[in-house]
Amino acid sequence: MHIKTILLSGLSAAALSGCMVSVTDTQRPPALHAATMAPPMAHGPIHNDTTASQTLTRNGLTTLDAVMKQYITDGKLGGAVIKINQHGREVFSEAYGWRDREANVPMQEDTIFRIASQTKALTSVSIMMLMEEGKLVLEDPVGKFLPEWQKTTVAVAKEKGGYEVVPAKRPITIRDLLSHTAGVSYGTGPAEKAWRDAGIFGWYFADKSVPVSDVVAKMAKLPMAAQPGEQWVYGYNTDILGVVVEKLSGKSLDVFFKERLIDPLGMADTAFCLPPEKTNRLAVVYTAVDGKAERAANPGKWEGSGHIGQGHYAGGPCKAFAGGAGLLSTANDYSRFLEMLRQGGTFEGKRYISRNSVDLMSHDTLVSAPYQAGQGFGLGFRVTMEPSKMGNLGSVGDYGWGGAYHSTYWVDPKEDLTIVYMTQLIPAGGLEEQAKIRALIYSALD
Repeated sequence: MHIKTILLSGLSAAALSGCMVSVTDTQRPPALHAATMAPPMAHGPIHNDTTASQTLTRNGLTTLDAVMKQYITDGKLGGAVIKINQHGREVFSEAYGWRDREANVPMQEDTIFRIASQTKALTSVSIMMLMEEGKLVLEDPVGKFLPEWQKTTVAVAKEKGGYEVVPAKRPITIRDLLSHTAGVSYGTGPAEKAWRDAGIFGWYFADKSVPVSDVVAKMAKLPMAAQPGEQWVYGYNTDILGVVVEKLSGKSLDVFFKERLIDPLGMADTAFCLPPEKTNRLAVVYTAVDGKAERAANPGKWEGSGHIGQGHYAGGPCKAFAGGAGLLSTANDYSRFLEMLRQGGTFEGKRYISRNSVDLMSHDTLVSAPYQAGQGFGLGFRVTMEPSKMGNLGSVGDYGWGGAYHSTYWVDPKEDLTIVYMTQLIPAGGLEEQAKIRALIYSALD
């Protein structure tokens, strides 16, 4: 059974007239800032194709469709794309709301999104590729490849305030970085002021005019937030791994990705830099304000631990290829990458990594550093261990992650599913639609 929602062909000409307007252009003529049209919500029926052996019910996916439309109607989301594959076939793919609400440009399935930390999955796979070529083993110290990381320090908070700096108990390894147990944060922790003074804080690299390797070299001199292996600490781990990929391959990360993953997988719209001819396909970034999605500033600014705004993805500087959070992509492109993982490292007759490597990446590898209730963490992905403790529907062994712009994805080997949800909302203000999407997809399974 093949299920796919389709847009009626009768979208108004007015709704389509803004398609060539740059989504990063906030200085539009006044006419484009007039009252926004009603969102393009009229979809055709959900169709059934009995030749596909899929188990997602029509009624269940109709509910998912209705819930997503309501988020658009209520103004909580500007727009989104959901794509679901089962057994390697597309069973649901839909665009909701607006690519650019203020310009009356509807969301389309070829829309390009900033995927932030979804980049981490490609970097993690790249590390496994290098392992399979004999260029590293997971227990290698990072300092073997990046000498400045041979000896690191840790900031330990004092009871009465401040902190002391102590030597790391052991070297940080490749495995530590893949599992986020290296003690490397995004600049937070007892020594946060030292990181901020060094100009290194938060996940955003798109505004930097120097290579990531320069920033990573500076990081090594700063005190980490925890001892290697003792805590799960989310941070620059995968950015460091991206520099390792560059060092061992002799290629910049953008070139390595393009040659080894992006081009072979047919990810035609995935890149660190947005080509000028694709600017009109880049989704607008919105910000949750009092429960409503409001257009973020262009390019925006640093707020808290990250960059809030349209960003620097169109027009540069395009110098820092961040393995932790730098790529642009589409739902279709990312779905192709996930299908490769679901199929045990192969896609359309080509092998990218071994079945055993995918298996290792997608199983819990944490020893003494707990993650979240009902979940573990593998080599690049969070992993569902016990759905009942996680507090939502799912399968034991489903794995995935997400991005700062509120996108998410996961692979479910048990149900043979890959799911990609793309949107652009930062911060998301506690919006719960990701949890609803998961619950509705699993409740739709027969």
